[in-house]
Amino acid sequence: MLLSNASLPVITGILVALVVGITFHEFSHAALADALGDHRPRALGRVSLNPLRHLEPVGALFFLIAGFGWGKPVPVNGYALRPGPIGMTIVAGAGPIANFAMAAVFAVVFRGFDAVGLLEQDFVRLVLASIVYFNVLLGFFNLLPIPPLDGYNVMLPLLPPRQQFVVQRYAQFGYLVLLALVVFSYGPTGGPLQWLFGVASSIAGAMI
Repeated sequence: MLLSNASLPVITGILVALVVGITFHEFSHAALADALGDHRPRALGRVSLNPLRHLEPVGALFFLIAGFGWGKPVPVNGYALRPGPIGMTIVAGAGPIANFAMAAVFAVVFRGFDAVGLLEQDFVRLVLASIVYFNVLLGFFNLLPIPPLDGYNVMLPLLPPRQQFVVQRYAQFGYLVLLALVVFSYGPTGGPLQWLFGVASSIAGAMI
């Protein structure tokens, strides 16, 4: 379990990243969908920065166990969006972009605190560094083209109709694919998710 060997600052950073990252991630989906003409997310109360509107138990559990996760999906009707179905690609991409933006914001805070000597305490340093890292990780992880992740909805409208139909038939197995990724990524030789963690760590390190 990810939290079993983590220090208090890292645990705090993970929890803050979970709440802040997922909240802004899902809010961005809802707000952009609303702006593009699909008002169902607003009617469901998803155009909100209240974390309770966006946290999803399974996604949060994955986040705590494996270091990645997702929020409660925002229901969006691609045909109600003014750009048409391609609008779904735009709305789906808003979530990961929001995570990268949050990582950038907290990286600026990290550098600002460091410049004025406020990072001498390891607790503050580790909390801010963890928030940057996990938001970068959330952004990249959610771009994987596997349902229920955003990468799936980014990719789907870009496919020809016949390929869309084929892909949608197998969408129900997305959670099993994610579970398989977890299993195969924590073996002695690592795997796709370990590589993703490494990339996220390198980018977050460069940002701070």
